[in-house]
Amino acid sequence: MVFEIKLAHPAKNAIDTSLMAFVLEQLREADGRPVLITGSDNTFCAGLNLKTITGFDGPAMRMFLDRLDHFMSALYLYPGPIAAAINGHAIAGGCVIALCCDYRVAAADPALKIGLNEVALGVRFPPRIHTIVSRRVPVQHHERVILAAELVDPVTALDLGLLDALSEDPVQNARDRLAKLGALPRDAYVATKRDLRGRGETDLCPDAEHRKRLDEAVETWITDETRNRMLAALRR
Repeated sequence: MVFEIKLAHPAKNAIDTSLMAFVLEQLREADGRPVLITGSDNTFCAGLNLKTITGFDGPAMRMFLDRLDHFMSALYLYPGPIAAAINGHAIAGGCVIALCCDYRVAAADPALKIGLNEVALGVRFPPRIHTIVSRRVPVQHHERVILAAELVDPVTALDLGLLDALSEDPVQNARDRLAKLGALPRDAYVATKRDLRGRGETDLCPDAEHRKRLDEAVETWITDETRNRMLAALRR
């Protein structure tokens, strides 16, 4: 049976500490069963809660980004099939949530935007998220998707490897896909997924390197220029 996690949070399901805690608890409850992630109110996830994080100082930002790294790693390493039915914008952190999933499907709605705009905001990815993004975005599209920080429509997102499929009913499409994945021998699926992705967070970035690179990333998140870009994004 598919275990469904619905992102339901103020400000377009923006990622903050409470949303991360909710999803992690849901993953623990799912306990390896096939998981479907979708959003509420015609929104998937528009990224981080910029209104909150623009007020963080260095230590608070470091704690938050460390939690964000842990959160995305848990999604990416989940020991079972996991799919994203993208029913609205999937921007920055929202796109990363989708990339963490084994299968990603959206409606071919030209108004829907998907992409990684971190560079446009002037920030570096936390180190384990950087590993996930580097692995999940096809290497031939790294420059356009990661460096150019484009937000694209679903048809383009499919061409760039950010999606696996388009469907008039993304939720049902994802359920059907999870049913097929869930019918595969579980032990073989889990073991092979671990062989592909790693057994734990340190396989994505060793602890010593993680501490160093996280400190370097934090510096890009707390500058006045970055805060101004985030506040401008909020106004849009």
